[in-house]
Amino acid sequence: MALILSLGSSEESIWSNMSESPGKRIQLAQDKGAKGIIYFDSENFPRFKSRFDYMKNNSSGRMNLKDLEDESFSSIFIDQTLAKAIMPNIETNNSPGEIDTKVTLAFESSNEEVDSENVVAFIQGTDKPNEYIIISSHLDHIGISSEGEINNGADDDGSGTVALLEIAEAFEKAKEDGNGPRRSVVFLHVTGEEKGLLGSQYYTDVEPIFPLDQTVANLNIDMVGRIDPKRDGDRNYIYLIGSDKLSSELHELSEEINSKYTQLELDYTYNDENDPNRFYYRSDHYNFAKNNIPIIFYFNGTHDDYHRPSDTPDKINYDLLENRTRLIFYTAWELANRANPVIVDKAAD
Repeated sequence: MALILSLGSSEESIWSNMSESPGKRIQLAQDKGAKGIIYFDSENFPRFKSRFDYMKNNSSGRMNLKDLEDESFSSIFIDQTLAKAIMPNIETNNSPGEIDTKVTLAFESSNEEVDSENVVAFIQGTDKPNEYIIISSHLDHIGISSEGEINNGADDDGSGTVALLEIAEAFEKAKEDGNGPRRSVVFLHVTGEEKGLLGSQYYTDVEPIFPLDQTVANLNIDMVGRIDPKRDGDRNYIYLIGSDKLSSELHELSEEINSKYTQLELDYTYNDENDPNRFYYRSDHYNFAKNNIPIIFYFNGTHDDYHRPSDTPDKINYDLLENRTRLIFYTAWELANRANPVIVDKAAD
């Protein structure tokens, strides 16, 4: 096992985000061929310890796809006592290097297999049936809290679920009226988003139902029923994330459709490369984007009820949900019926 003890400095860098830094460091260690990582971070350790205690007491835990699980790599988070036993000057020594110290660890873990399913519906295109538009939302939420309270998830992602169903109904009605889409449209209701985008990862990395190289775009709907209290401006808005990351043409198309049909304020605050929230990487569209498929992530931002039992249906702004859903439908309709697929003119991140 490679021994990597991490302290860092006060200077901001790509590693500075507390939530994202451990994952980045672990991925880097794997990329460099490490067999495992022992991670010390005095600020992050209490957060991970609290999470571990919660999982242990509530029969829950970190989940991975069985098909992609790497059992040869271990990540171990340690506290200050063990870190100093291994390297006494760890809090003052910021220089990288090798440590000639023997460490013997004995620990137990248990795994439980859980079955879950994506739900998929499909409308075949009339004259371009082998090109696919995927519209996605996630069907899961975080469940019941340790106090027995139900986390309702009305916005996250009940709102996206409702939007997906309404858009599917509109496409089906058009087909019944003899005006079906030229390209095939896939309505992908994914599981396991809250556990690490697992449903969409399974679709893209394990078993794509339709070929990824023939998938034209993904429109992902995750939280579109509320208003971000931190936002200034018109309430009739939506955050757009990722529309210009891979395809300038998709971004321009999205702007044109909104101007023509819905006149929402398109807010790109969270599309910033330096967004500390990193929302671009935190919903199901990302598994398509990493495969060079143009995406748009539709999002209203977080609020005080985010991941809490108080995320209830009575707090949904239904007029906003309707107008935002119209924007997504019209965008999907244009993508499904235009002469050529949108061009990918930028590299995947």
